[in-house]
Amino acid sequence: MELVRSWQGLGGPWGMLGASQWQVGPALRLASVGGVWLLSFLVVAVNVAVAMLIAVRGSRVPAVASLLVTAAVAAAVWTWAPRPETGGQVRIAVVQPGVVAGRASGDKRFAREEQLTRRLAGQGVDLVVWGESSVGFDLDDRPDLARRLAALSRETGADLLVNVDARRSDRPGIYKSSVLVGPYGLTGDRYDKMRLVPFGEYIPARSLLGWATSVGRAAGEDRRRGTGQTVMDVGHGLRIGPLICFETAFPDMGRHLAEDGADALLGQSSTSSFQHSWAPEQHASLAALRAAETGRPMVHATLTGVSAVYGPDGGRLGPWLGTDASTARVYDVPLAHGSTPYVRHGDWPVHGALLVLAALGVAEGVRALRLRRRGPEPLAPPARTVHGSPARPGR
Repeated sequence: MELVRSWQGLGGPWGMLGASQWQVGPALRLASVGGVWLLSFLVVAVNVAVAMLIAVRGSRVPAVASLLVTAAVAAAVWTWAPRPETGGQVRIAVVQPGVVAGRASGDKRFAREEQLTRRLAGQGVDLVVWGESSVGFDLDDRPDLARRLAALSRETGADLLVNVDARRSDRPGIYKSSVLVGPYGLTGDRYDKMRLVPFGEYIPARSLLGWATSVGRAAGEDRRRGTGQTVMDVGHGLRIGPLICFETAFPDMGRHLAEDGADALLGQSSTSSFQHSWAPEQHASLAALRAAETGRPMVHATLTGVSAVYGPDGGRLGPWLGTDASTARVYDVPLAHGSTPYVRHGDWPVHGALLVLAALGVAEGVRALRLRRRGPEPLAPPARTVHGSPARPGR
């Protein structure tokens, strides 16, 4: 059921059952083996067994056996699961401008981010990360902004990972893109968002459902999709894998970036439409799962909060930047080496569940076919007395 619901067109894997365990250390260790899917399976298995134990008297023995087996298997996997081998660290700064209201908010936000970034000079930062839609103009069309960003890179001694939400000058359409800027300008490293938010960044079947733009905040024009993930080399022995907003909910995207050699995952988000709700905190918590699954640290940088940073084991590094914060903060982020079982073997709990369902379906089909070939069972003859007369019903 979670696999079907997690399809991008139905809203994606936000709020999966396993994601509820993001603060549980042993659960994060298990996520490195089977991802958030394994945690969802264990949550269901344990709760179904407990419900059977309480509510169904005849199932108490198998329910207890199920709990014991699940606990034993989980303990064995937890004991065996390899821990990330940490070695070295980098200093990554998150710039969160906070709410910027009024007309020309794009220019005001850029100026605020520029002001906050200047404060990082002299702090030995290796990378500065801005949130989603932090730049509202195509940098090829605005060389003045590109020069200001390059000046910030020289001033801080670090590359800047910004996020552009604008119409491209080199191709038709609007893209959301992670763009790396160095001391000499644009480095050429760019990632275009691949998985877009339905009814937010595009309207499915717009010719039929375009009216949704009049009752919500759906984009008046569909954003265009990127064609592939990108790993960027920012120097200092650091290779980063960018993800944009909604994409941090997808386990497979972080896994592929780790496979491709990313040393750290970078999520750029906004969540501005969800201020003063549960959404910013829940979105920030998803990064803990992605870090634990891949054995790579993850930075979740937003415009208006909540921003957060996690180590390779999914543990939180430093405080969250809440929705009222407007600041730039530096995090000492440990790097890790090696590959987790989840990165190597992928979504095997999902594949295993589908295999079991298919086997049960085939077995039930074969049983039904055999019953049909044998025909209906003959009716039992009526009971008779010793004299051959039908027996009277008992009183």
